Amino acid sequence: MTRNVAIFLFDAVEVLDFAGPYEVFSVSGLRGSAPKPFEVYTVAEKSPVMARNGLTIIPDFLLDNCPPPDILLIPGGGGYTTDGQPFGSRKEMHNPVVLDWVRKHNNTAELVLSVCTGALILGNAGLLEHQKATTHFMALDGLRAISPHIEVIENVRYVDNGRIILSAGVSAGIDMSYYVVSKLLGADVASESARYAQYDYWK
Repeated sequence: MTRNVAIFLFDAVEVLDFAGPYEVFSVSGLRGSAPKPFEVYTVAEKSPVMARNGLTIIPDFLLDNCPPPDILLIPGGGGYTTDGQPFGSRKEMHNPVVLDWVRKHNNTAELVLSVCTGALILGNAGLLEHQKATTHFMALDGLRAISPHIEVIENVRYVDNGRIILSAGVSAGIDMSYYVVSKLLGADVASESARYAQYDYWK
């Protein structure tokens, strides 16, 4: 079985937030004779996307022609300008087009994942009510402010609600991705993939 992994991109997205999970899902489980376990692609509201630090990305799909994802991943990145204007995830968390798209695919996806401040988008979409959640340490209060019914967990790399899984900031998305690979394909597959990447955090 091959699962579609859709990674949502937006202007000011943190590069490692999406590139780390992209790498993990793209290479995991490829050494066996079974079908490729993950088909990974990027999707955005517009093209091109200007990520953090000037990286320009041409997404594989736009919101209206994206193949239905089995796994939907929402990265983070962004903040506020000196005059208080939101950008990146802080802007997208108030984008009704994006929120509706996330809600739509939440209805059918096997797993919904977030990295870093991608949790703010899931929270504003209403997906974290009565769920455990985490995010970048500098955005924990912002996540709490979305709803008193979100159980915000500090000092963890990721939290698993069963179907909705969230990671802390930036590099923690890699840890979460290996965890998801382990959950779906087994610990041996995740460990082999991490060993190939020489990623020593995951044993």
